[in-house]
Amino acid sequence: MERILFLTGRLAQASLERVLASMDAPFAWEVREIGLQVAALMTADLIQRRVEAPVAADRIIVPGRCRGDLDALATHYGIPVTRGPEELKDIPQYFDRAARPVDLSRHDITILAEIVDAPHLDLAALLDRAGQLRADGADVIDLGCLPSTPFPHLEDAVKALRTEGFAVSVDSLDPQELLRGGHAGADYLLSLTPDNLWIAEEVASTPVLVAREPADEPALYASIEALRARGRAFLADTVLDPIPFGFTASIARYHRLRERLPDVPILMGIGNLTELVDADTTGINALLFGIASELRVAAILTTQVSGHARRAVREADVARRLMYAAREGNVLPKGLTDELLTVHAKRPFPDTPEEIAEVARAIRDPNFRVQVASDGVHVYNRDGHHVAQDVFQLWPRLKLDHDGAHAFYLGVELAHAQLAWQLGKRYAQDESLAWGCAVERRPQDLTAWHAPGPTMRRARSPGVASGDAPGPDQPARESGDDL
Repeated sequence: MERILFLTGRLAQASLERVLASMDAPFAWEVREIGLQVAALMTADLIQRRVEAPVAADRIIVPGRCRGDLDALATHYGIPVTRGPEELKDIPQYFDRAARPVDLSRHDITILAEIVDAPHLDLAALLDRAGQLRADGADVIDLGCLPSTPFPHLEDAVKALRTEGFAVSVDSLDPQELLRGGHAGADYLLSLTPDNLWIAEEVASTPVLVAREPADEPALYASIEALRARGRAFLADTVLDPIPFGFTASIARYHRLRERLPDVPILMGIGNLTELVDADTTGINALLFGIASELRVAAILTTQVSGHARRAVREADVARRLMYAAREGNVLPKGLTDELLTVHAKRPFPDTPEEIAEVARAIRDPNFRVQVASDGVHVYNRDGHHVAQDVFQLWPRLKLDHDGAHAFYLGVELAHAQLAWQLGKRYAQDESLAWGCAVERRPQDLTAWHAPGPTMRRARSPGVASGDAPGPDQPARESGDDL
């Protein structure tokens, strides 16, 4: 049986031992408090000074927020040294995921991302937009032509995009624009009906086949058979209708297409749902990609025009990987990634009010700690423990009238904490709230405005060893939550 040594601080020791004791752990464990009150302030240098080698263990797990070179520690002790989860209550999930690692690198759905106003953009703007879409996960840039709108630089746009390594599709109701795009080298043409199927004989582009009307399934099947007879590649689309104008019937059409032609590559355009329903698109994308995964859909066409759909491509990229992993692993799409959990957390409040109160009673310094539990926002230091569901009620109790910098810092933290409590999100002091794939992937530096004060004091006291107190590069987070 593997032996694991968990390193922690005084405030978290009892909680960590309770969590490990409650697990049906397939390993032997020891918890060692290394003479540090707050586990989050642990560093690799401090560990090496305070934990003597050799260690009677097969592995050392340090707090998730521990800073420093763990590879150097591993060399020093001769055993692996790894970071655990940032919150000790996540240890069971941490080991569960380690036991069944998830590969989210694979997928089998191509994302076509449409630039709906392509005729209005010059080449530089088109290339810039395409670069953003590709960064978000798009595989093909779809140039959306507009009815009765000239697109004189269509050929130049296709060639410029292909020169920069983009796959390109041209999306138009005008047969002449489809021909122009095909002759310029477009990879795909959207869409060919039975009336303009002849375009497939004129260009090498892969066509997307649709019926004259979505309900005319025999016409679509006839087009499919015609291109199959010629040995041409294509994608078939029965068209996803919006709610409440035939959505359910359109899903049934896709299902019938797959049952009738098990090997036909299908394209599904999902903008009629993500753009035309005033609901968060993360859930809509998750459901649609679940359907697409079951139907073995080959490609998805999506847009991000409406403000609420501004992350549609990124969400689509996450959703296709999630659903592929679930299908291929024969598991539910649960516990594989949190990227689509943008508003609510699965386990928002890891600590009970009673556990927070226990930690609060042990505090002997003036530094404020902020935590969130099911009953509201908790703020505590040696002078008191306060709880409120409206953080404005806390102000008179904190006595910060003459400390503007400190008041500003706590105001920001309490605002984050109240938002987390209201939505049911995980909150950790000095950390940005987690919004999954709904926000830009730019971690917010919440330490940038930390000014000297009772909670954010940064100067080391004379004679205190490095790592025992916050230094210039260490935010003074003091949460009893850390491993």
